[in-house]
Amino acid sequence: MARSPLNSGRAVSSVRLKRRLSPDAFFRAKPAHSPYIGAIANPITDIRTCTAFGRKSKKLLSPKDIALSVAPMIEWTDRHCRSFHRVMSRRTRLYTEMVTTGAVIHGPRDRLLGFDDAEHPVAVQLGGSDPAELVKAARICADFGYDEINLNVGCPSDRVQNGRFGACLMLEPALVGECVAAMKGAVSLPVTVKCRIGVDEQDTEEALNRLTESVVAAGCDALTVHARKAWLQGLSPKENRDIPPLDYDRVYRLKQKNPDLPTAINGGIRTMAEVKEHLKHVDGVMLGRIAYQEPEILLAVDRELFGEGPPVADPFEAVEAYEPYVAAQLAEGRRLHDMTRHMLGLFTGRPGARAYRRHLATEATKPGAGLETLRDAVAKVSRLSAEAA
Repeated sequence: MARSPLNSGRAVSSVRLKRRLSPDAFFRAKPAHSPYIGAIANPITDIRTCTAFGRKSKKLLSPKDIALSVAPMIEWTDRHCRSFHRVMSRRTRLYTEMVTTGAVIHGPRDRLLGFDDAEHPVAVQLGGSDPAELVKAARICADFGYDEINLNVGCPSDRVQNGRFGACLMLEPALVGECVAAMKGAVSLPVTVKCRIGVDEQDTEEALNRLTESVVAAGCDALTVHARKAWLQGLSPKENRDIPPLDYDRVYRLKQKNPDLPTAINGGIRTMAEVKEHLKHVDGVMLGRIAYQEPEILLAVDRELFGEGPPVADPFEAVEAYEPYVAAQLAEGRRLHDMTRHMLGLFTGRPGARAYRRHLATEATKPGAGLETLRDAVAKVSRLSAEAA
């Protein structure tokens, strides 16, 4: 897929500085085409005026756009995973793994950012905290054809903290607002944020409100909240996904306080019944590990949330629909395992599921493994429904 050259759009003049600009200097440096120039005299210090302006600005995403999405998950939601998920739902919004601004600007872009047109709607999640670098990265991602730019304010890993992005940005809401405003001024795509309810000893009412006020003021088009704190010290990233208690009510209160901000909730949601319950309080639900570990849940999304028939009737048809993509990737020299590792949970709960997983785990990694290996694995699964079995 042909791509536009780097920074094909107009650069943000003085925001090229290596050091981070002060809030006032940053907003003075924004390009003239930004919708926020001249709207408010001091968008950071007069947060109430700034927030009021942001709330009145037209959002580029509607509640329906974010009704159901699959979370960005490192080492999981690559292009092969997203293509597989897409065969089961036309309407689910898909996200890339987090990719840092440095990787986007200096790394192998086609490998990091390339995707199949069938994946739309698909968003890219960026990790970074320098407005100038985020502008460059956002423009590159826009040239690749993504539908949304999402800023990571939720990842708690040590590596991410050392780079001054992810969940530690909950401590710097003004900077997050600068980052959002910079990207809004640089691209015409929706710019969104995914965050936690707070970190460490922060009061979650104050912390989440301050972050939301800052990003709304900057024109954020939607906010997704993982309804847990992140503990930056003492817990691993894996532990941070489970140990901090969930506080869904906190996200509900945020939506009540910001009725015009499209808001999605994330964290520990495992069934369509739970999805529907959350949608009584917020605009969208972002599924995490359940969508990867038991992807058959996606077959219910289009029917139960949008009143539309699913693209395929069952997981067996999902595999058949995915085969042309697998064949094309194999023809380009990729290993079968690159695709099938994302399919291991597909038949969870059905007779033969364990044999299916074992066959793929042992055979798909071998040189020359092809579609017959995948078909042999599927043949080990009973076509009786899990309930009938």
